[in-house]
Amino acid sequence: MPGWLAAVLMLAAVAALGGSLGGLSRPIFVLGCGAVGWYAWRQGPAMHLQAALILFAFAPFVRRIVDLSAGFDQLGLMLIGPLLAILVPVLSLPRLLETHDLSARLIWPLGTVAVCVVYAAMLSMAQADWNNAASGALKWLAPLLYAAVLMLSSDRRELIEAATSAFLVILPVTGVYAVYQYVDPPEWDRYWMQLAPILSIGQPLPYSVRSFSTMNSPASYASFTAVGLFLVAFSRTRWPALLLALPAGLGLLLSLYRTAWISLALGILFCLLFAQTRRRAAVILVGIGVALLLAATLTPFGDVVVERLSTLGEGIQDGSAQERLEEFVTLWKLPDSSLFGVGFTITDVGSAGAMPVDGMIIACWLSMGIVVGAFCLTALLWSIGNALATAWRDGSTEAVIVGALALGALAQLPLANITSGENGFLFWTFVVLLTPPLLARPAR
Repeated sequence: MPGWLAAVLMLAAVAALGGSLGGLSRPIFVLGCGAVGWYAWRQGPAMHLQAALILFAFAPFVRRIVDLSAGFDQLGLMLIGPLLAILVPVLSLPRLLETHDLSARLIWPLGTVAVCVVYAAMLSMAQADWNNAASGALKWLAPLLYAAVLMLSSDRRELIEAATSAFLVILPVTGVYAVYQYVDPPEWDRYWMQLAPILSIGQPLPYSVRSFSTMNSPASYASFTAVGLFLVAFSRTRWPALLLALPAGLGLLLSLYRTAWISLALGILFCLLFAQTRRRAAVILVGIGVALLLAATLTPFGDVVVERLSTLGEGIQDGSAQERLEEFVTLWKLPDSSLFGVGFTITDVGSAGAMPVDGMIIACWLSMGIVVGAFCLTALLWSIGNALATAWRDGSTEAVIVGALALGALAQLPLANITSGENGFLFWTFVVLLTPPLLARPAR
């Protein structure tokens, strides 16, 4: 049985039995994710990546079903499950480091971010905030360490093909559910929306939801969908199969998450610069234009989408932009301008592991302070720069695809938290995928 199927069966079993098991289903689910991670890793990195994608995409959905019967879980214990699944391969990391050599320009960014995360966790522990110290470190470090394992143990093309195959299954399901959720949110979604402190998610009423589908927030769902749509669109998949992704496009629009829209658009424009991907990128841009026209004129939610798109031209006059600028002013006016940071002292359940602020600049500044936060941001830019440089140097389709995803991450960096939880899983995994196999070679 393939690892991805084991993930699907485990998710289905907990969703079906969650009502009868009550609160006990939560630790069972977490342990089940760990077991799935172990089982899939035995079958290889590609199979494990597929299982991990499925767990991250559907674990929040199962959590909401369980919460409806067992009561709302403020801590979101079940969301730890996918993180545990990607920690299982990390047990192989010491052995891989002994048997492989890595270029310093690849390993230093990951190491720098890891040190900065440990520093923020220590700040939380100094305040006796053990829960946030542990959860913050887990949600930041697990995706990073998993990426390091992939860098040392797998082939870029194999992983891209595996991820694309997984998204061909994930996108239609999450897309159809996103549209259904917008039209008539199910009972478990309504219950969760009433209790989760997420101000930007809309109202638990028909045609009033910012679709988050099976995931934990509109931002998480939109980010996953944008990456999936990009991989599927530029894969070797035949055009008829791409029709399966159409519901995901509608779901992405209904998330109303402009950051993911911008990221996807920049990635496609980046592909226009390369001969290997130029033709498909041009066709995709035309297709997007036609799809937007049809969505605006033939669907009952066209006015909402058009209104949201129109805000992209408002610049700093946009309400969200003004709120982000106010966050900088607030931090600067603190007694020490947050010179040393406050650690992982606040958790936002809206996006697993995300700080309750917008963008990596604010998140690093607040949690790590100006000095250490600057090192962390520099390391993130270094990783993205490595990816883009390899795209230009390599020029292969796979390199260009993931280079475009790295550029999309660069656009999101000042607007969203891209390194924690499910978003960190996307960022680190697909940036590391750009590493050419020759750069990670067996040690002599």
